[in-house]
Amino acid sequence: MTPSLSGRLNSAQPYAVGLFRIVVGLLFACHGAASLFGILGGAAGTDGGTLDAGTWPGWYAAVIQLVGGTFVLLGLGTRVAALITSGSMAYAYFNVHQQAALWPIQNGGEASAMFCWAFLLLVFTGSGALGVDRLFVKRSATAAGERTSADQTPVAA
Repeated sequence: MTPSLSGRLNSAQPYAVGLFRIVVGLLFACHGAASLFGILGGAAGTDGGTLDAGTWPGWYAAVIQLVGGTFVLLGLGTRVAALITSGSMAYAYFNVHQQAALWPIQNGGEASAMFCWAFLLLVFTGSGALGVDRLFVKRSATAAGERTSADQTPVAA
């Protein structure tokens, strides 16, 4: 790979991570919305219906999907939201799907496994570009910069 191509790809990395985060968060939030509100085909296994409020683990998983997916989609508290959602998908895979068979292709757990690893990746990469998290980082860096420059102003004796 040429150095100029490598440099361009590296400079585009935050935007690629940001787009990845947006797509994964949107898809995950759609799962939660379908299960809680019966939209987009409804909850899996309910013929278009919704999950009963408070049922374990489905309803709680749907709340995590909707709220966590929305936070990840917006890039707001991305690392924490991604950690919680990744854990919920690990739980879904090992306690729901793996009881049927070992491999995800056999037990219907492909989505759980993929979401688990996608969110785990976001725990380490952060929100990338285009996230609300970046606004807070810029504001705090600006405030720290103003304070630092004010603190370093020479005082006349």
